[in-house]
Amino acid sequence: MKINVGGIDRIARIVVGLLLLALTLTGTIGAWGWIGIVPLATGLTRFCPLYPMLGMSTCPMEKK
Repeated sequence: MKINVGGIDRIARIVVGLLLLALTLTGTIGAWGWIGIVPLATGLTRFCPLYPMLGMSTCPMEKK
């Protein structure tokens, strides 16, 4: 797995994932809030499986 989630994208994913999970656990939103596990996991691992399929990456390019 090559890292393909950059800094700002990573922080946004973690925040959104935690927010969705918190809202689910407090009963504010329904079971759909468990989908927050996906952005949380991709933010923590810094890898999004959808990005390679789309040819995307939010990581800065490495200098050679």
